[in-house]
Amino acid sequence: MKLIRVKSVAKKEIIQILRDPRSLIMALIIPLLMIILYGYCLSLDVDNLTTVVWDQDRQEFSREYLDCFRYSRYFNVKYYVSSYKELTHLMDNATCTVAIVVPPDFTRDIKNLNEAEVQVIIDGSDTNTASAAQGYVNAITMLFNLKLAEKNLNLKRVYRGAILNNKIRVLYNEELESRNFIVPGLIAVVIMVLAAQLSSLTVSREWDRGTMEQLIVTPLTARELITGKLLPYVIIGFIDAILAIAGGAIIFKVPIKGSFFEALGYVFIFVVGVMSWGIMLSVIAKNQLLALQMAIVSSFLPAIVLSGFMFPIYCMPALIQYITYLVPARYLIIVIKGIFLKGIGIKVLWPQLLLLLAYAIVIYNNACLQFKKKLT
Repeated sequence: MKLIRVKSVAKKEIIQILRDPRSLIMALIIPLLMIILYGYCLSLDVDNLTTVVWDQDRQEFSREYLDCFRYSRYFNVKYYVSSYKELTHLMDNATCTVAIVVPPDFTRDIKNLNEAEVQVIIDGSDTNTASAAQGYVNAITMLFNLKLAEKNLNLKRVYRGAILNNKIRVLYNEELESRNFIVPGLIAVVIMVLAAQLSSLTVSREWDRGTMEQLIVTPLTARELITGKLLPYVIIGFIDAILAIAGGAIIFKVPIKGSFFEALGYVFIFVVGVMSWGIMLSVIAKNQLLALQMAIVSSFLPAIVLSGFMFPIYCMPALIQYITYLVPARYLIIVIKGIFLKGIGIKVLWPQLLLLLAYAIVIYNNACLQFKKKLT
């Protein structure tokens, strides 16, 4: 092996790399981007749980007990309601994770040394969060009982054991089966990653093969070309989505409490949006390698980290939480979990429908605008 020959080949390869600075920049940015995303977003701590309270007692001891939640870093008491209807609506919308219902005779029972019972309702669609929430609630109740015991001893009253007990009810996933949490989220992530990567090579492939010139001289408009490229991949992506949903229901026994066909409608809109995203990247890149790199960075990482699939969004820094609104997988995960586990429909999920529609329309039109029928 002669060093001069190796040097010549290496020099040629460096020149080739420098001819495509966008691929080089992507290769250098990806590690830093991954470190930032994983460093900020990957947290196994479960805290800041959004909590709703229905205090029917509104007296001394109920306020004291609820203060234990208000001043705990594990709970974020944001909502106060006056009926089960309001409470259920917040739980169905995935607006809150924990609900605390204090009965009207709470203070009276404690003063009379009778057993008092507080109902705690937890969203079980995220099994890890639900399990942690149960532990936090039980710990707070135990500390409250110790405070009551201390007060009774100071007053020289007979203490007969724990006065306050929790009646914990887990909604949507009563057995806390992890597959009921993982599979619906995994469906959205898989569809997003697969769709973006499939369609990201469509237009860039034409440039690499040298066939784009033939398409440019045809009477095809940019919109006709993009739509023609998009349709086959939308069909493939939709079939993949049906197979994924059917596999989740049949193989993993994930319950579908809502409408299967309504779920497919949401998925179809989602597929159109992410396929359009892949084609837009393909138009911008004009190079298969660069387009694929951009698709991986913009689909795989956000779908896994920023969608709420693996890590709760409310545990992330405020800036990252705002960025998650740009990730369409976030909305599809809410939809699939809502239809599968909660049995809710468009009456509750209409905001996600509008956001997915807006995403699909904006990205599709932008892909059409980005494509120019000229050689550059």
